[in-house]
Amino acid sequence: MKRNVSVLTLALLAGSLLALNAAPKDDVIAATKKLADKSNYSWKSTVDVAGGQGGRMGGPTEGKTEKGGCTRLTMTRGENTLLAVLKGDKGAIKAGEEWQSLTEAAADDQGPGRWLARMLQAFKTPAAQAEEVAGKTKELKADGGAIAGELTEDGAKSLLTMGGRGGANAPEVSGAKGSVKFWLKDGVLSKWETKVQGKVSFNGNDRDVDRTTTVEIKDIGTTKVEVPEGAQKKLS
Repeated sequence: MKRNVSVLTLALLAGSLLALNAAPKDDVIAATKKLADKSNYSWKSTVDVAGGQGGRMGGPTEGKTEKGGCTRLTMTRGENTLLAVLKGDKGAIKAGEEWQSLTEAAADDQGPGRWLARMLQAFKTPAAQAEEVAGKTKELKADGGAIAGELTEDGAKSLLTMGGRGGANAPEVSGAKGSVKFWLKDGVLSKWETKVQGKVSFNGNDRDVDRTTTVEIKDIGTTKVEVPEGAQKKLS
């Protein structure tokens, strides 16, 4: 009888510990789903690259999205402002004077929007991105007013290459490591931040990457997405 009680006690303790360890990650995933369920929201994403060499990803991105509707992005890269509107599996970008569909831009070898079109074809809203990143952590724990943890090696590799191409042409990544923090407000994701480091090798070129990306959510429920006429034509 005593042995049965001891076994039961140990099982209950083990279950409690597992529940405690899982709770913060469950809270984050629930918070991302609650954000995704909102009718609309806006966000600002900033990228800080050590050494100031941000390249194509170095500027801020302002975004607005409506559930079941359109997502509009305004990306600042140096002195250039790039616009994009996405809806379902369709999209339009304005990287020059005229709007192009994502298909047109991706097929244009000379156009400035080719790299952007390829990136946007795999775009996910912040709610979906955050949920995906939470699933790539070793463990999440309460950290002051945030929930934080280390990324798995595969998770860090994915973020280092920005979810880039796979197969034979995939860049090689070594020394990948990273961390993430999530902030919640009233049970809804309000901000998240990733930090990744590693060496990325592509076409014989090695590059050390040390990048911090911060996404801040705002204007939940009051965001309106305006679609320019030129973009609307490319979405139809």
